[in-house]
Amino acid sequence: MATLSSKRQITLPKDLCDQAGIAPGARFRVFCHNGHITLVQQHDNASMGVLRHLRANNEVSEHASRDQAISGHVQAGMP
Repeated sequence: MATLSSKRQITLPKDLCDQAGIAPGARFRVFCHNGHITLVQQHDNASMGVLRHLRANNEVSEHASRDQAISGHVQAGMP
């Protein structure tokens, strides 16, 4: 069982870290929902290449794209 220290720190059991492949210095995102805390380990370059399949539409200028996005927000009542 893990215990919260006065500094709000928790020591994770070594066997759980070994099972999850967590090493000292690992970075996490921390989420709280309905009273449950979830840790999600962050990996460098984990999203690298996710947008690789997207291609620019050269028929639309950067300014036209911006203006269209802005007008879409205004029409939807967004700030």
